[in-house]
Amino acid sequence: MEEISIIPREYQNKIFEICKEKDCLVVLPTGTGKTLIALMLAIERFKKKPLEKVLILAPTRPLIEQHLEYFKKSLPEGWADMQLFTGKTPSDKRKEIWKTAEFIFSTPQCIANDLDKNLYKLEDVTLLVVDECHRCLKNYAYNTVAQRYKNQKVGGRVLGLTASPGSDKKTINKVCENLGIEAVEIRTRDSLDVKPYLQELEFEKIEIDFPAELEEIRALLENIYNRKITELKNRRVLFSYTSKTMLLQLQAKLMEEIRRGRDMNKMMAVSVCAQALKISHALELLETQTVSSFIAYLKDLFKQAVEAKSKGVQRLVKDPGFAKAYTLATTLSTEHPKINLLKKLVVKQFRNKKESKMIIFAQFRETVLKIVETLEDIPEVKVESFVGQAMKDHGKGKFTGLKQKEQKEVIERFKEGKVNVLVATSIAEEGLDIPEVDEVIFYEPIPSAIRKIQRAGRTARLSKGSLKILVTRNTRDQAYHYAAYHKEKRMHSAIDEIKKDFSSGKNQKKLFR
Repeated sequence: MEEISIIPREYQNKIFEICKEKDCLVVLPTGTGKTLIALMLAIERFKKKPLEKVLILAPTRPLIEQHLEYFKKSLPEGWADMQLFTGKTPSDKRKEIWKTAEFIFSTPQCIANDLDKNLYKLEDVTLLVVDECHRCLKNYAYNTVAQRYKNQKVGGRVLGLTASPGSDKKTINKVCENLGIEAVEIRTRDSLDVKPYLQELEFEKIEIDFPAELEEIRALLENIYNRKITELKNRRVLFSYTSKTMLLQLQAKLMEEIRRGRDMNKMMAVSVCAQALKISHALELLETQTVSSFIAYLKDLFKQAVEAKSKGVQRLVKDPGFAKAYTLATTLSTEHPKINLLKKLVVKQFRNKKESKMIIFAQFRETVLKIVETLEDIPEVKVESFVGQAMKDHGKGKFTGLKQKEQKEVIERFKEGKVNVLVATSIAEEGLDIPEVDEVIFYEPIPSAIRKIQRAGRTARLSKGSLKILVTRNTRDQAYHYAAYHKEKRMHSAIDEIKKDFSSGKNQKKLFR
């Protein structure tokens, strides 16, 4: 077998040595070389067991294709038979390929489906690599594959990779339990052995006042929302403080109870719950996004009412407060101040460094569309949107939605410099081989520590970078920002505790009984 020359960094080597001996969860910031550790371990296991297979999983097709390209580029041609499994390959063909393939790259759903059909077993897999393994929860396909692997294979090795496994000890422990983890290796940007390889990350939280012109609209919607919450309490289905998450949970619980037996009070409560959630979403758009996205959402609700899609929506749009909020919004000549501020920040970045590359993250596609339109006016900027596959009609002939092939093409143009600003939804958070950028801007904070860490990892790897988060004062922006901050802190202390538990042997009994 031909020798392979790989020069890992010191921390990669240390982690690799542990992964050789134990099933390991590796937590490393985006862009610090998790995949190289997977490659090193794959080589080591394959050399030991040349008649067995290495199975590498990633949650999306573009991401697993990227892993295959990386392995092919890093290993001599013909060193191992590498095959890609996707839903596009017929299952009977996958069954045949499995027999001779040595390194298999697949989405978890594909393998889980094949295992359910008994097309093959995992007993001849010497290494299972699970990328973005924080998804290894609940009924996700990763779980099916991990459980089958533990049941079918003796002496196999598991490697879980993620930038952020979850924000509390219970969740992280569950990921470890589902994968059968025996050791946890974590590094952050500030770890002594990682720091020398990363550049300075300049962080700035930019606060903006919520415009006085929007206050009346907000008050009208809050009034409707509060009335809906009071109705849910009067119907005796809600008894405590409410949040969007709690309303979604309540709605699911009520629907499950209705399935078991019709109850008019609960059916009415489900409708009220749905109305409250719609108003909550409208408030989020108004407070944190753009006035145009807020108007577009209200227009869509009016359209749904006309089409009689839901009695709840019909009741909602008939509310005088709702109609007044819509009228006020459509007569405004102002936009959310974030839009103008964002434009100034982009202009400043390109003035300071002409050859800049930037990623702007926004939660909603309507906002992405507005940002792209706004930035197209700047001469130095070559901007494109980067969104998921689902095709969405925004009216006036405007659509968003990129097939996986188109997503790849956008990234290629970004790499080549034909595009220098990407305006992206969550699609750009996970794993994809997007080149490093000079600046990352969050149009709004997100309450998820996992997603915040993944977004921030797009800059300050090989050269100095900056991260800016736009926060509107006295809105849910502030709540989301602090939620993510505290969740990240909790995540690090939880991982430290779990690591200590593994070191002391405390976790072993629980995970491997």
